Amino acid sequence: MTLATSIGKYVCAVDVGTGSARAGILDSAGTLLGRAEHPILMNQPKSGHAEHDSEDIWRSVCRAVQGALVNSGVRPADVAGISFDATCSLVVRGGDGAQLGVSTSGGDRWDTIVWLDHRALDEADQCTATRHDVLDHLGGVMSPEMQTPKLMWLKKKRPDTWARARHFFDLADFLTWRASGSAARSQCTLACKWTYLAHREPGWRRDFFEAVGIGDMLERGGLPERASLVGTDLGPLTEEAAVALGLTTDCRVGVGLIDAYAGTLGVLAGFIGDTATIDRHLALIAGTSSCVMAMATEPRSFNGVWGPYFGVTLSGLWMCEGGQSATGALLDHLIRWHRAGGEPDAAMHRKIAARVMELRQAEGLDLAGRLHVLPDFHGNRSPLADPHAVGVISGLALDATFDSLCKLYWRSCVGIALGVRHILDALNERGFVIDTLHVTGGHTRNPLLMELYADATGCTVVEPQATDATLSGTAMVAATAAGLYPHLAAACAGMQQGGVARKPNPAARERFERDYRIFLEMHRQRRQLDVLG
Repeated sequence: MTLATSIGKYVCAVDVGTGSARAGILDSAGTLLGRAEHPILMNQPKSGHAEHDSEDIWRSVCRAVQGALVNSGVRPADVAGISFDATCSLVVRGGDGAQLGVSTSGGDRWDTIVWLDHRALDEADQCTATRHDVLDHLGGVMSPEMQTPKLMWLKKKRPDTWARARHFFDLADFLTWRASGSAARSQCTLACKWTYLAHREPGWRRDFFEAVGIGDMLERGGLPERASLVGTDLGPLTEEAAVALGLTTDCRVGVGLIDAYAGTLGVLAGFIGDTATIDRHLALIAGTSSCVMAMATEPRSFNGVWGPYFGVTLSGLWMCEGGQSATGALLDHLIRWHRAGGEPDAAMHRKIAARVMELRQAEGLDLAGRLHVLPDFHGNRSPLADPHAVGVISGLALDATFDSLCKLYWRSCVGIALGVRHILDALNERGFVIDTLHVTGGHTRNPLLMELYADATGCTVVEPQATDATLSGTAMVAATAAGLYPHLAAACAGMQQGGVARKPNPAARERFERDYRIFLEMHRQRRQLDVLG
């Protein structure tokens, strides 16, 4: 293991998710010493629309960092570096840095389109219809979760905002801008969400933007010709940011990354040095939604999986990203929707999981065996790349008891796990040999899902020993920017925390093979129904 040369230095990692900002203080060996979290607001003025207030996000980040410092006992002067990961939400600012509104409700407060917002479905279809070669790195289909269709929507629906705009940021880049004053953009954000081709020179394909009606996007949004590698030192915190965060201007700011990619670094850090076998490992970052991330030494492009993206975490490696747009969010929805449900808090999830285990004492894995769920309630990101897909439940009865909710919850968990297998099959058909899943995120607290990720996929499941693998990944980026390690790969080796492995249960294989055959047949039948309809 490579040890940091500057013993006694610490870093701050910030992770901004859909509903909160989290911060951690870690030492140079990757140990989390203190952590804090603060909620962020979301505005949902109509179906399919979701918006943040970026000033609210920044305030929550500052409070989380201050809390993490207190909880860690580390002096602010000893924090050598900071970096940020965030959801791929779109922030819009004016020439003076002022907020510019993106909401149909008007005003400028809500200046950020949340990653999960699907207002730009029509614009995404228009992008797909161009058949431009940038789509070769998006699985052949433009998603409404990407930035291009959202910007197309913005130009058409909020022309006042478009006319005043001078900065378009991915959320992680907005945070490094607020912290350092640098308008540099991360290669991770631009390549993964903005159609920037990091392996080409030039990386931007201006003819694509012209074809979809936003030919002035690069200039309007203040976007650079070249992206910056993750972990690049952007300079020190500004005086204003240092005061707001409770740190000092000696703290260096590192180019950040998308949250799922930070989680990938956190769980795969121990294997990155062995490029010959890296394509056996898959990172599963699972919370509100789920992302599956695979690395390879050469590009592998195919429909239904985003990428390949070059150098978006480590230079020299390509990454492919698949995902499920609603997993934890689906389970929350079912709890709210069912008569016997209620508020989907942690206590309710634990109560349901405990009752499922009791019911399985009598019925085993055959519990509710005729109940089947296609979990595409917010579209199918992978491997079908169909944002218009809908969820399907087969096998309901006239039962509104709590036990019926538990059975629906259990079989929905099965459907979520089978969806991961569906993505795995697509990856392995294209040259990957994935047999190990490294899981991080909120799903690690759900015993049903953790069991199913092994048993329904047939893979070994590794749960990281790091308290928070996403914060760990971002801490590696911060340590690189601070000079505690010579490069990001060295930081990964020096700060990785290992994990605990769980093997699949051979006795469960027959049950889930049968479920998977039904799962695939339900996809076929849904397509047929769509044709008939």
